Amino acid sequence: MSSPDELIIEPQSGRPVDACVILLHGLGADGHDFEPLVPALSLPSDLAVRFILPHAPRMPVTVNGGMTMPAWYDILEANLDRRVDEPQLVASADRVHRLIDAEIDKGIESRRIIVAGFSQGGAVAYHAALTYHRPLGGLLALSTYFATADSIEPSEANRDLVIEAHHGTFDPVVPESLGQQGAERAKAMGHPVNYRRYPMQHSLCPEQIPHISAWITERLTRE
Repeated sequence: MSSPDELIIEPQSGRPVDACVILLHGLGADGHDFEPLVPALSLPSDLAVRFILPHAPRMPVTVNGGMTMPAWYDILEANLDRRVDEPQLVASADRVHRLIDAEIDKGIESRRIIVAGFSQGGAVAYHAALTYHRPLGGLLALSTYFATADSIEPSEANRDLVIEAHHGTFDPVVPESLGQQGAERAKAMGHPVNYRRYPMQHSLCPEQIPHISAWITERLTRE
């Protein structure tokens, strides 16, 4: 059941839920932004996956003239270094940790939980997934950057977490160079990273959908 803090989409198969994807939206959006993606993925009927799409809190965002909007953290400078409010980012990652904890308490194995995020949500997803204290199923990083790569203290439990990173070659908001840099930093930490490029701007494209679906299916199909 959804709450004011997140949109929850249960599987249509009627099977008991045994996996979960937590997907974080980008700046200025909310959990409903990626609601259409869930049915578009057409995941196999034998996967009973719950999707949790949290809503970010509203806060002033410096790079947008201090305008108040949904945001996971404040962005202090819109440059290639993407200087951000790290304590706010870490607090958002802690919120993701609490969502993961709640799913585990409901009986889902940690390795069957995937953390995903787009743009600003992807920066939170990087931090949340790589610092969680139990092994997760994977990290999906969409049109994003690794904002805390220089300060993160990774968890041993997710030292080898599999990462799927996608980015648009014409992205005017988060330059692809930042996406590539984040993927390379994660790879240097020892993570298996698959990086895909798409001829798009700061968005998703139809070509991506089957790739995301196949990756989630691969990560959650039991051997």
